Amino acid sequence: MIKLHAASPPPGPVRLLLALLAAGVNLPAEPAPAAPEAPAAAAAAEPAQPPAAAPDAAAEAASLLRLAASLTERGEYPAAEVAFRQVLTQRRFAASQRDALIGLARMYRKQGVLTKAAAIYEKFLKAFPDDARTPEALLELGRTLRAMGAHRLAIARFYSVINSTLKISPSDPDHYQLLARTAQFEIAETHFEAGNYAESGKFFTRLRLLDLAPADRARAHFKAAYAQQLAGDREGAVATLRTYLDEWPGDDHAPEAAYLLATTLRQLGRLEESLAVTHRLLQDARDHATGDPQRWAYWQRRTGNQLANDFFQSGHLAGALGLYESLAKLSADPSWRLPITYQVGLCHEKLHDPPRAEAAYRTVIGSVEALGATAPAELREFARMAAWRVDNLAWQNQTSRQLTAFFATEPARKIHDTPASPPTAPEAL
Repeated sequence: MIKLHAASPPPGPVRLLLALLAAGVNLPAEPAPAAPEAPAAAAAAEPAQPPAAAPDAAAEAASLLRLAASLTERGEYPAAEVAFRQVLTQRRFAASQRDALIGLARMYRKQGVLTKAAAIYEKFLKAFPDDARTPEALLELGRTLRAMGAHRLAIARFYSVINSTLKISPSDPDHYQLLARTAQFEIAETHFEAGNYAESGKFFTRLRLLDLAPADRARAHFKAAYAQQLAGDREGAVATLRTYLDEWPGDDHAPEAAYLLATTLRQLGRLEESLAVTHRLLQDARDHATGDPQRWAYWQRRTGNQLANDFFQSGHLAGALGLYESLAKLSADPSWRLPITYQVGLCHEKLHDPPRAEAAYRTVIGSVEALGATAPAELREFARMAAWRVDNLAWQNQTSRQLTAFFATEPARKIHDTPASPPTAPEAL
């Protein structure tokens, strides 16, 4: 009887290859072997070459970690996990297991599997409490917990970052100081996200006093003002926002700060100041919009449109008209300009200036006619409403002239010409 012996396990690289194939990873095909140049007999006569030496454990682990990191960046998470676990499950890779834990936690976080990412970070911190990367691991753990909604646990981990930088003897003190300041930022951000605006404002105000990079100081200044506004301290927010805009007029958050300032002043009933802030954003922002023009354009339109509509609804027609006229200049795109022009016409109509109102309405009608069949349905509807308003203005003008003629003659005189019926209003949008 033939006796079968258990096959020995394949070497590490072969096991990895099999595992990656099982995970569905597409590997490049092996190149076809080249035809031998010498006859087989001659080749057999040559002395055999010694087999290549197997790579040592450190080099093999480093190769696996590089492969896992590359797969993570490409979003091939199952294959990346296989490679990381190859390092974690074999004793000969013990020296590289802490690197594998950090990489696996990052992979889970990038994948959005936050619970597993937090568990791996906790495992790393428990297994290697004196590792030089402890502050970074605590920082990433805090961010992961915050993303999970565990704000109190996240804040505790951020405080641990600060404490760990004091305990570890750093070879690069500047790096650890940066980590400590970053942790303070994260504490303030976590309070903000949790709705603890008063506490968040205190932290951001303290950060403004630290020796930070200009961009970080500007961000802390803006977030301190924003936290004040959300906490209900409108007067304090106005003062902080004005200081921020004076010191950082070109910062990326400046247009949003102008929006907050304008709306807060409006809530306080300081209409003229609100208008002035909005007009400055609409007219002068292009001088500062060097970093992110789209961001500035977004806040210009949102601020101007919201304030203009607010003033129009509250009967502050002169202020609304000025804002609408400034908004119309922001873009030549008909989808933006024509609805604004229609609102300009409404303002003139309510201000009892029919000629200018009609001119605005006819601009809408003519522009849509020029677009022809390419005009969007929404713009065609604006043109229809503008045409009705032109007819209505004509009817009002005719009725006014007839009434004026009636009262200019004898009281007993009868008027044979009756006013025309008003045009039928179009259906609402």
